[in-house]
Amino acid sequence: MPAPADPLHWGPSFPDAARRELGNDQLRRNLSHATSTIRAKRAAVVGEVPDWEALRDAGSALKTQVMDNLPELLEELERNVTARGGVVHWARDAAEANRIVADLIHAKDTTEVVKVKSMATQEIGLNEALEAEGIHAVETDLAELIVQLADDMPSHILVPAIHRNRAEIRDIFTERMDDAPPDLTDVPRELAMAARAHLRRKFLSTKVAVSGANFGVAETGTLSVVESEGNGRMCLTLPETLITVMGIEKLIPRFTDLEVFLQLLPRSSTGERMNPYTSMWTGVTPGDGPSEFHLVLLDNGRTRVLADEVGRSALHCIRCSACLNVCPVYERVGGHAYGSVYPGPIGAILTPQLTGESSDLPYASTLCGACYDVCPVKIDIPSILVDLRAREVESGSAGRGWGMAMKAAATVMSDGGRFRRAARLGRVGRVAGGRDGVISRLPGPGAAWTDSRDLPVPPKQTFRDWWAGHEKEDG
Repeated sequence: MPAPADPLHWGPSFPDAARRELGNDQLRRNLSHATSTIRAKRAAVVGEVPDWEALRDAGSALKTQVMDNLPELLEELERNVTARGGVVHWARDAAEANRIVADLIHAKDTTEVVKVKSMATQEIGLNEALEAEGIHAVETDLAELIVQLADDMPSHILVPAIHRNRAEIRDIFTERMDDAPPDLTDVPRELAMAARAHLRRKFLSTKVAVSGANFGVAETGTLSVVESEGNGRMCLTLPETLITVMGIEKLIPRFTDLEVFLQLLPRSSTGERMNPYTSMWTGVTPGDGPSEFHLVLLDNGRTRVLADEVGRSALHCIRCSACLNVCPVYERVGGHAYGSVYPGPIGAILTPQLTGESSDLPYASTLCGACYDVCPVKIDIPSILVDLRAREVESGSAGRGWGMAMKAAATVMSDGGRFRRAARLGRVGRVAGGRDGVISRLPGPGAAWTDSRDLPVPPKQTFRDWWAGHEKEDG
């Protein structure tokens, strides 16, 4: 899949893309194996923590505090980064952020940079923008490298190549990585060693690195990246210049607040007790690490989300991807169906708000609530999905038929007598059911509903009738 012009909104609508992906048996097998493995690991390590719910409450409270005081905290961060030798840049949108980064790299007279895995830079399409400027960005995270070599798009926030299996990765390396061993097999260790040898040459020869940030500490001006492979540590320490692109919502107030998130994030994302590598840097230190540090603070629609009292909690997300790994919809259609760098339940609420555009993504959910149960900062994703759906209906963007159906349902449900008569009339639907008690095809406009789902036949007796009879027997 080639890189889209807009990383936040590409391809066909979700229903069309989901229908296409459902026909890919290999994709579903890859996803089922990967997500079930991560779910089991997460459940095991979360179960070890007796105060896990208290930690979730603390994380949620801290994120609420950040959103309530974001302007002041951002100014505090800027003061502390600048005081310690860093340079802060403000970017209103993707084009502005890409321009700032490209100019900084041009000033270093180089045409190649190494990159740490970063959702913010994917969101703004930084790699493609730099390529247009004659600058090649080398992804150093193993999964991101696989995606980049394959000219593909990520399909998972944490595991971007989750839709690929070992045999596919071996083929990508042998065909696209010029220094891959000719006898490379699909044994995981051999694949990792081939990527390691390829990347080591890049780490030792590149003068500029670009990273994202998991957290920015307002109190000290400290930035932090957590990762599992050590590639991030190499990027953050070896090059002469470090450029970090960070969404403005990634702030935390105090250094001690890291204690909460460094427990929540690894257990929720990779199912580990702690991150193998946690890197922190504060400005520049002569003789230690990069001699030049730039921080690009990215808005790109976030202040619009912040202004929304209901939807703003989507900005609490710490990108652990736990919600993707438990979502029955994501597990069957994969990340590409969402048409955004943010797939899954969090993408379904974040993408429409960042773009400010009408979207069918709020319907890409069963509203089962599993995403809320695992979210380490307690984002109430189902409630936001319902709110976004209501806005789609009220604006007429959901389609005339859907709007009329919702108005009809509201008319029936707002009156007890109408609801009772409608429930009794619904028993006629038993005629449409088969021997298995399932309605597979409704007539007329109802056919649109049963095109993609079955319905159980209505019961012989409504609840109201059962209750009336029950009361009579007791009474």
